[in-house]
Amino acid sequence: MDPLVLDGRGLTVAKVIDVARRGRKVAIAPEAMEGVERSWALLQKMALTGSQKVYGMNTGVGANKDREISPRYYGEYNRNMLLAHCDGIEPFASEEQVRAVLVVRLNSLLAGRTGMAPDLVRLHSDFLNEGIHPCLPLRGSVGEADITNMSFIGLAMIGEGDVSFRGRRVAAAEAMKERGLDPVTLGPKDGLSLVSSNALGAGLAVLLVDALDRLIDTADLAYALTMEGFKGNVSPLDPAPYRFRPYDGPLRSLNFVRALLEGSYLWLPDVTEALQDPLSIRCSCQVHGALRDALEYARKQIEIHINSSDDNPCIVYEEERIVPCANFEPLGWVLAFEMMGIALSHLSKTAVHRTLRMASPRFTGLARFLTPTDGKVHAFGTIQKLFCSLDSEVRHLSNPVSADYSSLSEDMEDRGNNTPYVMLKTGRIVEAVEVILAIEMIHAAQAIDLRRATRLGRGTAAALAALREDVPFLDRDRNLSLDVTAATRLVREGTLLKRAREALER
Repeated sequence: MDPLVLDGRGLTVAKVIDVARRGRKVAIAPEAMEGVERSWALLQKMALTGSQKVYGMNTGVGANKDREISPRYYGEYNRNMLLAHCDGIEPFASEEQVRAVLVVRLNSLLAGRTGMAPDLVRLHSDFLNEGIHPCLPLRGSVGEADITNMSFIGLAMIGEGDVSFRGRRVAAAEAMKERGLDPVTLGPKDGLSLVSSNALGAGLAVLLVDALDRLIDTADLAYALTMEGFKGNVSPLDPAPYRFRPYDGPLRSLNFVRALLEGSYLWLPDVTEALQDPLSIRCSCQVHGALRDALEYARKQIEIHINSSDDNPCIVYEEERIVPCANFEPLGWVLAFEMMGIALSHLSKTAVHRTLRMASPRFTGLARFLTPTDGKVHAFGTIQKLFCSLDSEVRHLSNPVSADYSSLSEDMEDRGNNTPYVMLKTGRIVEAVEVILAIEMIHAAQAIDLRRATRLGRGTAAALAALREDVPFLDRDRNLSLDVTAATRLVREGTLLKRAREALER
C-alpha cells in the first residue's frame, strides 16, 4: 500500500482507518509543508520582534494569559507547559486509537495555521511510520481541546515519557534512538501547539464511524434472519410506501434487507396469517435507517473537522496576522455523536423486543423460549436477563453528557463538551449492541431450524451457515455464555456480514 499523502484537506474516515487499523504509512505533501513553514516563519518573526502579544507564545495560557513570557525562557516555559498539562489518567489508548489521533492531528497541522516548528510537524509522520505510539491516557479531557491528553504525545516527542514500540512499553527516548530520530527542542508556542487540539476526541470519533458502518449492516442482517425465524409479514418490506416518505437511511436498510432475503420462503403467497406484526418487527428498517442518517451526518461533520485547524490563535500568514479565535470549539460534531448514542438506544431496544417476541409462542407458534423439547429443555428463557441488562446499559449510556461541564481556570474556561467521553461511551454502546445482535441471531437461527425452513434468502442462508459453524442448534441445555461469546466474535470480526455479502455477489 502506497503511503497516504496528507495535505490538510483530503482526509476521510476511510483513509484514517487505513493508517490506524492497517498500518498504512503517511507522507506530507510539499505544498502543505510550505504553509507550515510560512506559518512558523511569521511566528518566529513576531517572537523576535515582540511586536504584539500572542497567546501561548509570549503570554501564559488560560487564566495566566495576563502573564508575560520572556523570550529567554521560551524553551523552559514550553517544556513546563507540557509537563503541567500531563494530567490524564488510565486507561491508555490502544495503538489503533493512538494512530488515529496522530494522523488526525498531523493533517490539521498541515492546514498551516498553528505555527508549530516544521521538524515537530514532521515528527508526527515519523512516529506513525516508525510505529512509535505515545502512551496516551483516555481520561481527563473536558473536551474543549484535549489538553490533558495530547500533552503526552508532546512529551514523547521531546524524548520524555513512555511509548508503545514493537509490542513493548519503553522510554520514548529509547524508541526514538533505535529508529534514528532526535527529540525536538521546543520553541515559541510549540507547547501550546502540542497540547491544544481536539485530536483525541476526533480520532476516537473516526474509529466510531467505521465501527458503526458495520454495525448497521449487521443489524439489518439480524433483522432479516429474525424475519425468517419469526415467519414475519413482508409487507413492511414493500418498497412502494417508501416512495412517499423517501428518507435515505430507511431506503438503504430496506434495499439491503430485501437483498438478504432474496429467494426466501417469506415471499411465497399466504406464508403468514398475521396482518401486521409487532412494531419492533414492522419498524426495523425505519429504526435502522434513522441511525444510518444520523451516521451520515456525523461522518460529514467529523470529516469537516479533520480537514480543519482547531488551533487558537489562528495564524493567517497570508495577511501576516495571528488571530485569537474559537476554532477549538467542537460542539458541531460532538452533538452528532450524542445523537448517534440516542439512535443506537432505539436500535438496541428494537432488537431486544424482536428477540423477546421471537421466544413467545403467542407470536411465532413455536415452543416457548424456542425449546426443542417442551418441559425438558429450558432453552432461551434465562438469557433474556442478559440482553435486557445490556439494553439497560445502552439506555444509560445514551444520556447526553456534552452539556455537563464546569467553569474552570478562574472562569476563563467556562465551556466544555466532554468530547472524548462522548466517544468512549458511544463506543461502549456499540460493544453492547454487538452482543445484543449476536443473541438475536442465535434466537433467529434456532427459530429457523425449529421451523425446518430450508428455503432461505441468499444472504441469510450464508450467514446462518457461518453461525452454525460455531454455534450449533440448541438440542439440550448448555452454557449459553459460550454461545454468546462465539456469536459476538463472529459479529465483531464481520464474519457473518462478510459471508452474507459474498453470497449476494455470486
